[in-house]
Amino acid sequence: MLTLPTADGRLESYTLSGTPLVPRAPKVALTRTAFAAAHVVSDPLAERDPWTGRPAVDWEATLAFRHGLWDQGLGLAEAMDTAQRGMGVDWDTARELIERTMVDAKAHPLAPRVACGAGTDHVDPSELTSAEAIIAAYEHQAEVIEAAGGQLILMATRALPAIGADKTIYRQVYRRLIDGAAEPVVLHWLGDMFDPALTGYWGCANVAEASDFVLELIAENPAQVDGIKISLLDQAHEEAFRARLPEGVRLYTGDDFNYAALIEGNGEQYSHALLGIFAAIAPAASQALEALALGETDRYHALLSPTVPLSREIFRAPTRFYKAGIAFLSWLNGSQSHFIMPGGFQASRDITHYAEVFRLADTAGLLAAPELAENRMKALLSLHGI
Repeated sequence: MLTLPTADGRLESYTLSGTPLVPRAPKVALTRTAFAAAHVVSDPLAERDPWTGRPAVDWEATLAFRHGLWDQGLGLAEAMDTAQRGMGVDWDTARELIERTMVDAKAHPLAPRVACGAGTDHVDPSELTSAEAIIAAYEHQAEVIEAAGGQLILMATRALPAIGADKTIYRQVYRRLIDGAAEPVVLHWLGDMFDPALTGYWGCANVAEASDFVLELIAENPAQVDGIKISLLDQAHEEAFRARLPEGVRLYTGDDFNYAALIEGNGEQYSHALLGIFAAIAPAASQALEALALGETDRYHALLSPTVPLSREIFRAPTRFYKAGIAFLSWLNGSQSHFIMPGGFQASRDITHYAEVFRLADTAGLLAAPELAENRMKALLSLHGI
């Protein structure tokens, strides 16, 4: 039994009651493409300057976590915001992460799909003052990813809003990147709830105008666009946008609040997945997608519905701190020996949040080793005087 804090400042007893899901590979081919965006595991013994230097990475644990996702039939979105790009993880680390991951992915028996984030974060923002400079920065990272064998995700860059780019500049940048890629790319529309520096992305005054612009951009060369990841936490917008996409272009939901309904679809269209939460709920996600492929919608909902409250807690405002919840569950489940993150990011959430994540993960059957999880939760509580 545990004593857990509540949001209103009380302490209450809690007894674990969930039945852990057992990770396994799907028994049939999935009908949805599913990328789990994974985090980076720190090496606290090697870390010397956590707030300013290049982070120390536990490569063995970081790659083992990815193997666990692949073993369950999930693809991987690598070196994205879940891996703390721009929030503790620099491009040099991301590059090494991509190259190491692609070596392992090519050797994995399930031949998993891996898509990797290309951005502009290796260049000082003071130098990214023109479309050509931004294009050159993107192309540098794209070349690294393509050379490693990864699919390109064109991550939203802070550089374009920073220079007040209008639609003409966005079109110039994205036209060059999309048309010049070796293989079809995944576009990335990340809302300002995930990163306030992306406010006004696409050079548009509102979401409706931005949607029209992005759809025009895709329609100019749809063969070069595998899909678009949308993370706006707005189910109605995603469904309307999805219905307007050219045939063959996927909508990858990044909606960590409404993914269950969006992936199931409305009978006419459905979303695929590129989600940070899938790294935390991998057994439920994999087995729910298997159920969907088998037409077992009741089992799909039974597996995935309990994960939605958990995801909403992990991704609650300020949403950009969600990475802490992903790493926290990784620690509880034994995928890493500590709860330390690049840049000390574990301090971005409070103990009542972690207590609620613990409760909801238990309810969803996502505490793989309950005794270990309980002991680790007790250790964290003791650090907070509980």
